[in-house]
Amino acid sequence: MTISLVFGRPEDYPLRTAQVIHASARYNLFSFVHCDESEIPSIVKNFAKLSGTTLTYTPEPTSAPRRPHPLSSTTASGHQSTVVAAMKLLHMRSKSRLKNSHEAQTYAYKSPSAFSPRNPSGRDYTSRLPLKLLTEILSSICPHACDDNYLSLEDSMRDGGCMLCDMRHLAQCALVSRRFLVATQTILYHNVRIDPVHYCELEERKRKWIDAPKQRVEQFSRTVRDNQSLAIQVEFLKMPYMTRETCIADMARTVSVLPNLKYVDLPDGIYSDDRSCLTLKQELEARCADLRKMKYLRGAERSFALLSQSRPWPNLQVLELSRLEIDPNTLVSVLASFPALHELRLEELPMIDDTIFRRSHSTSCFPPIGTFSLQSTPGLTAHGFEAYLSRPEVREVLTDLTIVNTEVIPSELHRILAAAPYLKNLRVNQTIHRALTASTIPPLASGSLQKFQFEIESPSTSPHDLQPPSESYYEYLASSILAGNFPSLNSLYALSTSLPSLLLPPPLAPFANPRGPSSGLRQALMLYTKSIPEHDWYLTVISPPTSANRRGSATATRPISFYNGSTQLGPQWGDKARDSVIVGNGFGGFLAVPNEDGLRPSSSGGHKHKHSRSKSKNSASWMG
Repeated sequence: MTISLVFGRPEDYPLRTAQVIHASARYNLFSFVHCDESEIPSIVKNFAKLSGTTLTYTPEPTSAPRRPHPLSSTTASGHQSTVVAAMKLLHMRSKSRLKNSHEAQTYAYKSPSAFSPRNPSGRDYTSRLPLKLLTEILSSICPHACDDNYLSLEDSMRDGGCMLCDMRHLAQCALVSRRFLVATQTILYHNVRIDPVHYCELEERKRKWIDAPKQRVEQFSRTVRDNQSLAIQVEFLKMPYMTRETCIADMARTVSVLPNLKYVDLPDGIYSDDRSCLTLKQELEARCADLRKMKYLRGAERSFALLSQSRPWPNLQVLELSRLEIDPNTLVSVLASFPALHELRLEELPMIDDTIFRRSHSTSCFPPIGTFSLQSTPGLTAHGFEAYLSRPEVREVLTDLTIVNTEVIPSELHRILAAAPYLKNLRVNQTIHRALTASTIPPLASGSLQKFQFEIESPSTSPHDLQPPSESYYEYLASSILAGNFPSLNSLYALSTSLPSLLLPPPLAPFANPRGPSSGLRQALMLYTKSIPEHDWYLTVISPPTSANRRGSATATRPISFYNGSTQLGPQWGDKARDSVIVGNGFGGFLAVPNEDGLRPSSSGGHKHKHSRSKSKNSASWMG
C-alpha cells in the first residue's frame, strides 16, 4: 500500500488546523494534512516510528498564491506553511500479495493531485443561495423531518424509505460548511424522530442486544440540555411506544428544556393521571406552554376540571376525551378556555347530552369546532346538534364531522346536512334494525360535501332470502345522488356491494326519447365498497354520462380489460401477458386464478378444441 502525506495551506480547504482527510483509492491511501511548517518534522517522525521505516521528504517549489477559500479564517499572507511535501510508504503492502499479475502491473504510485479536489480554491456557488432555499433543498434528503402533523410515530410512518438512514445522511451534510450546518440543524431539530429499527439491510448488521431507542433518547436529552440554542428549535418529538413507556424519567428531563414543543409522544399513564407520570405531566404544564395536542382518559377527571382555572396550554388545538365521567357544565367551561381549539373528539361520555349545545348568558357557550368527532355518545341527538349548527360562527367553521353509534339516526341526517353549508367530510356509522321508508323523508343534499362515509350495517340475524334492512338506506342514498344533490362529491364509502349498480340509471329502451331524466353525477365518483367491515375496500369508478354514453359507466361487475393485441396488456395490468382468469371471491371483489394453458376461457357453451378457436375467430372477423 502507498501512503502519501500532502502538506498544504489550510486556506485551500475549509478545514481546521491538523485535520486529516482520507481519500481512498484502490491500492493507495492519501492523507491530506494541513498544519504549520514547523509541525512537519514531528509528523514525519511519528509516521516513521509507527511504520518502522525511515521517512524523508523533499519540499516542492512553492506554488503561486491562490485566493483563500471564502470559509477559511486565514489568508495567504499569514505564516502558514506553503510547502507541499510528498512521501511514499511502500512497505505496508507487497506486490506478491496481490490477486493476479494484472493488479501487480497496475500497482503504482499515483500523484496526490489525481485524487485531490479539481478546484479546491474555486468559488462556492451554494453561498449565493438564501438560507431558506438551502434549507428547503436539504429537507428533501429527510422528508419525515418536515411533517408537522400531530400523529404518533406509529401513525406517521412513511413508505418507501429508511428514516434512520435519511436522518444520518442529512447529519452528514452538516460537515460541508457552516451554512450547511445551520440549515441542517434547523431541519434535524424541528421534528425529532427516534425510530426503533432500520427499514433497510442495515438492520441485519445491528447488534440485537443493544436498546438503540433508549440510548438515542439519553443522547438527545443530554444534547438539548447542554445546548439551549438547539433546544429552542425542537417542536415535535416522536418515539416508539415501548421507549416512551420505559423512559419516563428521561422524557421529563428532556421536555423541561423544550419551551417551543408542540407535540410529543407520551406514555398512556399521563392521560389517566397515573402516579408514575406525575413529574412528566408537571413539567409539561410548567415548561411546554405551546403544546397543541392532549388527551384525557378515565381517571383524569380532577385534572381535566382544573384546566379552566390553570390554563397551562392556551394554544391547544386538538383535544381527545374518552370515558370521562364529567357533567356538561364542566365540559363546556373547560372547552371555552381553549380559544385555539380546532379538533375535538368525544368518545364514550355517558353524562353528556344536548344541554352542552344550549346558549346561556350565565355560562360559557360550546366553542366552534372545525373537526368534530362523536363516538358512542347516546345523549346527543340530531335536534341538539342542529341547535348547535344554528350559530353562524359554528356553521362557517365546521368542515369535518364524524358520527358513530349516537342517537343521530340516519333518517335525520338530512337536517344536519342542511344546517352545515361548509361541510366537506362526513362519516356516519350506525347499526340499524328497521328498514327505512324513503317516501316520507326528504332526500339528502349538500353542495359542499366532498367525501362521504356512509357505513350502515344491520345485524346478521335476518333470513338469507330476505333483503337486509340496511339496503333500504343505500337505496335512499343512491336516489339522492342521482337527483343531483351532491355536486361536489368525489369519494363515497359504503358497506354495500349493490350500491354501484344502484348508482347507474336503467338503460334506455330502443328508440326511446334521449331527453329523459339523466344521472345527477357531474364528475367521476370514486366508490369504495365492501360487504363486512373486516374486509378491504373495493374501488369502483363511476363516470358521469356523456353524449356518446347517455347511461354512464362503472367498473362494478367486472374490471375493464385493457388488452391490446400488439402491445399485450396496458399499464393497468403491469405490461405483462395475461396468464390468469378473473373469478369472483364471494364478497364483491375478484381473485386472480392462474390459467395453465395461457388461453382465456371460452363461453359457457362447453369446451372447444384449439382448431375451433381459430375458426370462430375468422367467422367473427366482421365484428371488427
